[in-house]
Amino acid sequence: MESQITREAAWELLREYNKDSFHLQHALTVEGVMRWYAMKLGFANEVDFWGMVGLLHDIDFEMFPEEHCIKAPELLRDGGVGEEMIHAICSHAYGLHVDVKPEHLMEKVLYATDELTGLIWAAALMRPSKSVQDMELKSLKKKYKSKGFAAGCSREVIERGAEMLGWPLDEVLQKTLDAMRACETQVSREMEVI
Repeated sequence: MESQITREAAWELLREYNKDSFHLQHALTVEGVMRWYAMKLGFANEVDFWGMVGLLHDIDFEMFPEEHCIKAPELLRDGGVGEEMIHAICSHAYGLHVDVKPEHLMEKVLYATDELTGLIWAAALMRPSKSVQDMELKSLKKKYKSKGFAAGCSREVIERGAEMLGWPLDEVLQKTLDAMRACETQVSREMEVI
């Protein structure tokens, strides 16, 4: 998988359409999570591709929320992003806004973890440490089961993603928590310079 765009160019492209620090932090987090999964699942040679799919996955969400992943292909093509990456990015809105089905393992990982990273981050903000470093699966599961907590993070999408992957929900929760632990410092560092 060729990314056809540098990480620097992808970051500039994202910043062109995203100004809100919440959206930028989410993009950086999903990038880090996707890079972690690429390494863990044996796709080390595709780590940059997986990461940039994570970084750019919500490129149109801030400015065009009603056209999420409908407007994205145009913005991405204009920014020099290849069709393979565009497909991967748009597949995370499958069944919500588009009919682009996640097929590659990477697309299924993005589908399962996108909403979940938001839920985990919301849970981290409730902790005295404001960090995922000291969060345990048991604590995360409690927040996950609380319907009113981070209600905007669709449990249905997360569970559908776990099904696509063929993994138990607990495994998706634990792996994504581990991935967020691994990238939290880097995300914080990048957010400091925005």
